[in-house]
Amino acid sequence: MAVSIRLHRCGMKNQPHFRIVAIDSRKAAKGKFIEVIGSYDPRKKDNKVTVNKERLEYWKKNGARLSETVSHLI
Repeated sequence: MAVSIRLHRCGMKNQPHFRIVAIDSRKAAKGKFIEVIGSYDPRKKDNKVTVNKERLEYWKKNGARLSETVSHLI
């Protein structure tokens, strides 16, 4: 199973909020994810990104690939 770490959009219309999730790379963007690693709120001015660094390192160690957007955020 190829795992990727990418953004999963949630929130209402015109009020985006994103979760940083570990997901099977073959699943759809709105598909079922394995684990929530963090969150990203583009509407906040300070501390937009929160990440559980231990879980992020765990997934990276086991071969998960970061999406381009997530790698820029972290």
